[in-house]
Amino acid sequence: MTLGARENAFKARLNTGETQIGLWVTMGAATPAEIAAGAGYDWLVVDTEHTSNTLTETVDQLRAIGTAAHAVVRPEDDDRAGIKRLLDSGAQTVLIPMIESGAQAQAAVDSVRYPPKGARGVAGVVRASDYGARADYMATADAQTCLLLQVESRAGLDALDDILAVEGVDGVFIGPADLSASLGYPGQTTAPEVLAVIDDTIARIKAAGVAAGILITDPALAKTYQAKGVDFLAVGIDAALLRQSLVSLRDQFR
Repeated sequence: MTLGARENAFKARLNTGETQIGLWVTMGAATPAEIAAGAGYDWLVVDTEHTSNTLTETVDQLRAIGTAAHAVVRPEDDDRAGIKRLLDSGAQTVLIPMIESGAQAQAAVDSVRYPPKGARGVAGVVRASDYGARADYMATADAQTCLLLQVESRAGLDALDDILAVEGVDGVFIGPADLSASLGYPGQTTAPEVLAVIDDTIARIKAAGVAAGILITDPALAKTYQAKGVDFLAVGIDAALLRQSLVSLRDQFR
């Protein structure tokens, strides 16, 4: 039997009405990623935008996560060559930061699709195809690749309708930190004005039939977004959780 691309269960569950719960993985090593994968989250973001992760370290974390959770990789930016390397290395879902126009969204779609539908570079012997063992990988990869775009600026909000109209965008993710700064509330991700914009943006995303996602580290607030039907919800950051746990333990002895 000729093998194709592995099924992307995360993509299949988008827009089903079920919220998939995720966690940011930022520590740049396989062991923390492996621990997070065993903790029962649906998806984990291996972040290369705001961390020191190299491509080799990212691949090590993909191996450590395995199938225990779904690995979403965030590239540094929307550079086509960088996205290609992540896909070839085995990432099936990419979360591309700072999308601010329909044209940029279309370029992202082109980056994750093979010709003739896109412009992803072709290489047969890569980790994504089990080094060539999956002979039908190229013919089936597009259907199993999930593209998530981050809207996290005033410019992105202004272009949201154009972004949502691009065929091939599976989900739009709201980045509260950058968004609040862009709106004039730096560091105030829960300012009422920011939350109102987020609520409106989620409603617009879902009305377009696109999956909506967000990162909220306050558990009570995160639960309100789960109740609102956010499709993929990140609820924590590994390094922050480690620090909180360490400080809490120390404080018990002071």
